[in-house]
Amino acid sequence: MNTKYNVFLVSDSTGETLDRIFLALKAQFENFNNNLHHFSFVRTEAQITTLLEKCVKLGNSIVLYTLVEPAVTSFLLQETEKHKIPCFGVLDYLIPKFEIALNRKANRKPSGQHILNKEYYKKIAAMQFSIEHDDGQKLETILEADIIILGISRTSKTPTTIYLANRGYKSANIPMVPNQKIPEDILKNKKKTIVGLIADPERLVDIRKNRLNTLSEEKHTSYVDLERIREELEESRKVFKLNNIPTIDVTRKSVEETAASIIKIHEIKNS
Repeated sequence: MNTKYNVFLVSDSTGETLDRIFLALKAQFENFNNNLHHFSFVRTEAQITTLLEKCVKLGNSIVLYTLVEPAVTSFLLQETEKHKIPCFGVLDYLIPKFEIALNRKANRKPSGQHILNKEYYKKIAAMQFSIEHDDGQKLETILEADIIILGISRTSKTPTTIYLANRGYKSANIPMVPNQKIPEDILKNKKKTIVGLIADPERLVDIRKNRLNTLSEEKHTSYVDLERIREELEESRKVFKLNNIPTIDVTRKSVEETAASIIKIHEIKNS
């Protein structure tokens, strides 16, 4: 029997970092059956007590945490040890090692990564730009983007654009629609990072059908016709090849992996 574990992600901030770390960790274990429980902005012993009560009640619990305040961390470790609950601190090893390497003390400040600095406001501006330039909108200012993504429908253009914005890149995307040309001033621009996305046609059929299903629309249209999708892909490939646009197959890639490939292309182009 595959035991189901209750995994508690405990953070003194939003918990986004811990989420990503757990996803990477989980990917290393096949059939890891678990329920996730998020405890964000945990900064008091009273919150730890509430957490532990739930851990004990549910059983089969594992705790992962990113806490930097020593007293709260110590209390968590003390209580989990008392109840024999596995408990692992993601930053516990790294912070002391960095203190030695940098020859300075860490400030142990909760939410330190979310400080309202220049980098933060850059991300906000990038996010606003990317939302305004999603799905071919505001073409008149699209060349202000750092990165422009092209691709036929359902090739993950929008989520990739938003992810890139969260990394601070002003990104835009343009759908490649049959009988509708991409403006030449965009295709021929040599200064901008332009990337084309493609995917397996059979996979696109499934994704498009699911899309129509969520919209309660008719499925028997050319939008989900396999041969039509193959034609769309072939036409997009021709455009990419003609204009020397690097292409990424997103069929088996997560949004994060696709974005990482695009960032690498951008860095090489601008190096």
